[in-house]
Amino acid sequence: MQSNDKNSVAEGAAAADSAEVLFEQIQIKQGLLIGLVTLNREKSLNALSTNMCQLISSQLTEWEKADNLVAVVIRGAGERALCAGGDIRQLYQARQQWDGEGIAPPEAIDFFASEYHLDTQMYEYHKPIIIWGSGIVMGGGMGILSSSSHRIVTETTRAAMPEVNIGLFPDATGSWFLQRFPAKTGLFMGLTGADANANDALLCNLADFKMSSQDFDAMLQSLYDADWSEALGQPTLNSLSSKLHQIATKTLNQFSIESTKNVEFAPSNIAKFMVPIQRLMNCGGLGKIDEILQSDENIQAFCPEFADSAWFQAAVGNYRYGCPVTKAITYEMYQRAHNLSLTEVMALETNVALHCVNYPDFSEGVRALLVDKDRNPQWGRTLADCLDVEGQAYIHENFEDLD
Repeated sequence: MQSNDKNSVAEGAAAADSAEVLFEQIQIKQGLLIGLVTLNREKSLNALSTNMCQLISSQLTEWEKADNLVAVVIRGAGERALCAGGDIRQLYQARQQWDGEGIAPPEAIDFFASEYHLDTQMYEYHKPIIIWGSGIVMGGGMGILSSSSHRIVTETTRAAMPEVNIGLFPDATGSWFLQRFPAKTGLFMGLTGADANANDALLCNLADFKMSSQDFDAMLQSLYDADWSEALGQPTLNSLSSKLHQIATKTLNQFSIESTKNVEFAPSNIAKFMVPIQRLMNCGGLGKIDEILQSDENIQAFCPEFADSAWFQAAVGNYRYGCPVTKAITYEMYQRAHNLSLTEVMALETNVALHCVNYPDFSEGVRALLVDKDRNPQWGRTLADCLDVEGQAYIHENFEDLD
């Protein structure tokens, strides 16, 4: 494969090791190109910044206009992560320095606007976006994974929405894609921040293909070797888009069969516990769910298999640690987002995210988990406080437009 850097962002500056995002154009057959995006913050597990979101969005816009560019591939630098989420430390620092009342810090407004715009842009993109979801994929990483058209996971994939641990909720399209998990398992994953492996991701419509974590270069070669010329000369944008997606799907499906022959993938935990999770999520509201999850004895009585599962126990640990206010917000968001379009969900998520950053539980959650690392957050309210009349009014405030 040959790389053509002439049209890279900032006249080749994106090729520098210090750049947050790297852009390349790979020359394939018949003068066609594949765009390659590398999230390049390996030390921070490729956490997304405002600048990264804006750079990627701008490059995607240019590539969508290029008649000879047939697909985009996105990966994270290194082998540990695609993306561990948004750069929460930057949001925390902005909040600590902000003394405005009634509105969120400008940095938070810019970040969520840029991140959510990128997610929506990727979801609506006409050309295939092929994303390498290997290693850690959390928070904002889940947003770009779920918004891509061709999503690849590997035996190392660890996907989760653990925002409840820092006083946030599953955002970045989380309110959209968790709705599409089977049997209310998405609500469980949002409340607990439980991990999903490759087979979980396939089951829950988070992924389309699984491959060996060692096969990124070989996967890229398969795209290089594909006959993209079949899409040339299509009479309309829709027919071109459809043909490009068909070629990408066929190529990746064939490669996946070979790539997984000698790789062992862990079985799906969600498949194993789908029935009792559905029963738990339907047991009588958030108060009843909390009553069960807060008690080892109640868990044992509800489903003995839960008590014997290391995966479920880790999820319970996350739940018990997590912020009561954002548990209530997550539960409420799940109800409200049920029949909303993606655009409507993103507008709702914007309001809620900015409220969360404005309120004290976010700063306390980040302090306890990422700054002081004492893992002893002093949350502002108990869950019982969130479920009474006054508490419900407070939760609903998070869904109102900010002044």
